[in-house]
Amino acid sequence: MLDIHGTRDQVKDYYGKQVRQTSDLRTSACCSGAAAMPAHVRDALLNVEPEILQKFYGCGSPIPVAIEGCTVLDLGCGTGRDVYIASQLVGPSGRVIGIDMTPEQLDVARRHVDAQMSTFAYTKPNVEFIEGHIEDLSSAGVADNSVDVVISNCVLNLSADKRQLFAEIFRVLKPGGELYFSDVFAGARVPAELHDDSVLRGECLAGAMYTEDFRRLLADLGCPDYRTVSSSPIKIDDPEVHRRIGMIDFHSRTVRAFKLDNLEDVCEDYGQIAVYRGTIAETPHHYDLDDHHRFFTGKPMLVCGNTAAMLADTRFGKHFEVTGDRTRHFGLFDCSPTADRPTDSGAGGACC
Repeated sequence: MLDIHGTRDQVKDYYGKQVRQTSDLRTSACCSGAAAMPAHVRDALLNVEPEILQKFYGCGSPIPVAIEGCTVLDLGCGTGRDVYIASQLVGPSGRVIGIDMTPEQLDVARRHVDAQMSTFAYTKPNVEFIEGHIEDLSSAGVADNSVDVVISNCVLNLSADKRQLFAEIFRVLKPGGELYFSDVFAGARVPAELHDDSVLRGECLAGAMYTEDFRRLLADLGCPDYRTVSSSPIKIDDPEVHRRIGMIDFHSRTVRAFKLDNLEDVCEDYGQIAVYRGTIAETPHHYDLDDHHRFFTGKPMLVCGNTAAMLADTRFGKHFEVTGDRTRHFGLFDCSPTADRPTDSGAGGACC
C-alpha cells in the first residue's frame, strides 16, 4: 500500500527542488507544447508572464469552452499557467482557484497576480492561490456544490489516494458541474514495486491510472459515463526510464465527466435529438463534446440518453435544443454509421 505522506514528500521535492524548469524533465509525459491548444487558449496564453510558462508542467489543454462567469478550480495549479488562462476566459465576473502543495511553485504564481490582473484590465483579482492537498479540498475551504468546473493538468496521477481525490472532486462540483482534465493513463496496471520510485512518479508514469480502473472508480463514485476528448501516445525517450517502465504503454488523454444523477452505464436510446445553436463564441460552427460527438450548428443529431443529459442538464443547456425525454425506451443506442441507419426524423447520429 502506498505511503500517502511519503508520496507527497517525493512529489514536493521533485517539483520544488529537483525540477526547476520544463527542460529538467526526463520525459514528455508531464509536458506538452502549445500546438495542441485550441486557438482561444493559445491567444490567452500570450498574455501569461514568461516565468510562469517556463516553470509550468502539463500534458494537455484542460480548459473547456463556455466558462464565462464560472467558478473554476485548478487542482495542482503549479505556477498558475492554466489559472491565468482561465482567468481571462471566465472574465471579471468569474473566479478561478488554484490549489497546489508545492510552495516554490505557488511563489511564482502569487508574485505575478497584480501584473496579470493589470494585463487583463481587471480592477480586482479574480484568482486565488491556496497551498493545500488536492485530496482534502475541505481544508482548503472549498465547500460542497460550489464549483462549476474542476480542471487539472497532469497532476491527478501524482495522488496516492485517488478514490479520496475523485470523491472530493464530485463533492465540490455543483449539480451539472464538470470535471475536465488532462493526465497520463496506462494501458496496464503499473507494478506495485514501481509506485514509490521518485523519478517515475515525478515523471507522471508510476502513478498513471490504468484506464479500466479509472472507469470502475468513477462508476463506484456515481459517475458511470465519462468521455475522452483527445488522446495521444507518450514516447519515453530517456533510456533509463524506458528500461524501468517501458513495458507499459502510456497515453496523454483529456477527459471530461459531469456530475449528473441520471447517467447510465451503457448508451440507451430514448429517441432524443440534439441541435447545437452555434452560440458558444469559441466554436460557432460546430461543437465537439468528445472525440466522437461533433454537433454541427443547426443540424439535428440523434443522441443517447447520457449525451442528452450532458447537453441539456449542464451549463451547455442554453447552447443546445434537446427534444424528447425518457418516457419511451427503444433499447441500446445504435452506434452504426449514420448512412447505415434508417430514420424518419432526418437526424444524423452521434455515436456514444
